[in-house]
Amino acid sequence: MSNTEFISPPLPSTPQGHSRIRWVICLCADWCGLCREYSDVFAQMAARYPSSRFVWLDIEDQADLVGDIEVETFPTLLIADASGMQFMGPLLPHAETLSRLLDSLLQPDAKATPHLPATRQLLQAVHGAPEHWVGPGEGEHAIEKGA
Repeated sequence: MSNTEFISPPLPSTPQGHSRIRWVICLCADWCGLCREYSDVFAQMAARYPSSRFVWLDIEDQADLVGDIEVETFPTLLIADASGMQFMGPLLPHAETLSRLLDSLLQPDAKATPHLPATRQLLQAVHGAPEHWVGPGEGEHAIEKGA
């Protein structure tokens, strides 16, 4: 294995030209009742944190975008920006829990882990899929229930 396998092009900038936008990606499944309940909370958080880009992905219906990301339980969140991954894992589906996490990641001392190839691929894919973005901004998308 060579070191060049982990070198990939930088993440694209947003349409507004901001390469440091924070992505908050919820990986769920339509058959999951907890995910369906969480969709309203997620949309409310998107409105509360307009500087972040929120994305809702069904891991089965949007498997081509999810790629090689492994999801073991729902809901699973990925929070990242161009500098790296800030959070990846399951999260209790409560507004207060997500809000506390997002607020903590806004602190200047918040750390990011370098992107793995799978997370970089996912971020590049959702950048080009505004139909899955939730909340204010281009590509505004209301989360569909039971679709």
